[in-house]
Amino acid sequence: MTALNGKVAWVTGAGGGIGEASARALAEAGATVVLSGRRAEEIGRVAADIAAAGGKAEALTLDVADAEAVAAAAADIAARLGKIEILVANAGINVPDRAAHQISAEKFRQVVDINLTGVMNCAIPVMDAMRGTGGGLIVMVSSWAGRHASKVTGPAYNASKHGVVALSHSINMEEGHNGIRSCVIMPGEVNTPIMEKRPVPPSAAVRARMLQAEDLGRAVRFVAESPAHVCVNEILISPTWNRTFVPPELQTES
Repeated sequence: MTALNGKVAWVTGAGGGIGEASARALAEAGATVVLSGRRAEEIGRVAADIAAAGGKAEALTLDVADAEAVAAAAADIAARLGKIEILVANAGINVPDRAAHQISAEKFRQVVDINLTGVMNCAIPVMDAMRGTGGGLIVMVSSWAGRHASKVTGPAYNASKHGVVALSHSINMEEGHNGIRSCVIMPGEVNTPIMEKRPVPPSAAVRARMLQAEDLGRAVRFVAESPAHVCVNEILISPTWNRTFVPPELQTES
């Protein structure tokens, strides 16, 4: 019997990268996993792979920036599956033209709507459900940029991911007595498709030295398997070869 048998988990942005790895890790631990994302083909692929491996998963096409659709989705999941005990709020984006002198107001709003408002859009109805069932876990995927602002990631991403950190701690302050605990994970560079959106995408050699999505999947599983009386408030995790620490003369492609 695995640790999460009978648990219901909802993972947003589950069509690739950290979301996919988290969904796979939670399913391997026994959870029934609902995968959501904007790309129906990709979340369908992940759900099918999980089912083929003996897990329980279903796909739900959803844009977390649409608060009304998110609330309806949460209500549907809770009604059909009986509860939502774990939310992994992972959906996030960035844009290529991200520097302060490049980004438009529209693109800034798009990043914040998904990266920050989208997290709360999911958390609000999930917390409502959790209060009625004695509590639950929310895992919010922020970024190293949520603790250490970077020119590489840009002001919209930096601001939104800092906001996610504050949001997670705020939920613990207000909802811990209801049995609701939140963990914010702040990963450094992770080899996921979002790297392709950088103005200059990193080389394959550089990406090989980054965190891999599966590393974050293990972290999410660790938090989810922790006892209900344990709140892992935050995890700051980076590659050993952390390019923000490595002297410029050592930052080679090899």
